[in-house]
Amino acid sequence: MLAIIESVYRGQPKVLHDERGEWVSSIQRERVDGSIEVIRGMLSGDKVAQPYHGGADAAICVHLCDHYRFWKESYGVDLKRGGVGENFVLDGITEDEIFAGDIVRVGTALLQVSGPRVPCANQARHVGRSDWVKLTIRENRTGFYTRVLEPGTVRAGDVWQLEQRPNEIGSIPSINHCFYLDFDPEFARRVLALNGLGDWWRQEFQEKLTIGQEHWSQAVSQ
Repeated sequence: MLAIIESVYRGQPKVLHDERGEWVSSIQRERVDGSIEVIRGMLSGDKVAQPYHGGADAAICVHLCDHYRFWKESYGVDLKRGGVGENFVLDGITEDEIFAGDIVRVGTALLQVSGPRVPCANQARHVGRSDWVKLTIRENRTGFYTRVLEPGTVRAGDVWQLEQRPNEIGSIPSINHCFYLDFDPEFARRVLALNGLGDWWRQEFQEKLTIGQEHWSQAVSQ
């Protein structure tokens, strides 16, 4: 089965409401029917609400149909596609087939995988589970980010075509596993050398190698 873009989403900051009150986020993105432009740094018309989101290494957020099926079958969490605020939902592939540094053609755009997505409190609030961040880490189903190498247009149904894999290691689950679940300094040093890994991940792995158990990732993985 070919890996394809099952659906595409974009959004703007919105005022949302829940039992905790009012909050602002772009996590409630809307499905795009038809083609959409991929420009430097983002999808056309997409905007993050928080300054710690976005950036060149996190231009497009990708989640997997495989994850949505898992949450429903294993936990009874029946989320709609786009439910964790991603831009692309990818089908026909699992996350262990995605490596940091992968260069892929999608539609007429050229993208590069920069590393895993870091689950956040906004996801937990939107999903409605206070344990969502820890659950996502424990089950190692985070999704991932890409940067834009060549702008173009993308639409649902486009093939996710791997054009180049510069790294022999560095699948998304393996990076998460080392960072959160079972830190291996030797593997972490190899991660630091990955071609195409995002700067944020490089900095965090370097910091974790330096301070070890005191790193913030230990708390969220327990």
